[in-house]
Amino acid sequence: MNRSFWLLRGLKFILFAALFVALAGFVVMSLWNWLMPAIFGLPLLSFAQALGLLILSRILFGGFHKGGGGATWKARAQEHWRNKMENRMQGMTEEEREKFRQKMRTSCGPPWMRMPAEQPKSASQAQ
Repeated sequence: MNRSFWLLRGLKFILFAALFVALAGFVVMSLWNWLMPAIFGLPLLSFAQALGLLILSRILFGGFHKGGGGATWKARAQEHWRNKMENRMQGMTEEEREKFRQKMRTSCGPPWMRMPAEQPKSASQAQ
């Protein structure tokens, strides 16, 4: 496509993002200044402090998910590693899988979470 088209699109995105941040900061500042001093006797906030509070809440509580609150980064990372391990396990023979499982049981995680190695069944237990 045309380079000026993408440049114009990028500028529009930056403009709307700045407007959204400014509007969100104004809403936070207005709500804080309307409610908090009257209810709890807290001081008024400036616009910059409201933006800082908005950023802090984003860091602490992880809001503003795109796509209607979709999967978090942690869930996406877990899914990525799960898929990677499933693909790796599919390429192994049954003996390689069992060897891998034994290694994972005995060496991974803190000592209290390690699974004891399976004991071979004696002839009396097998019946």
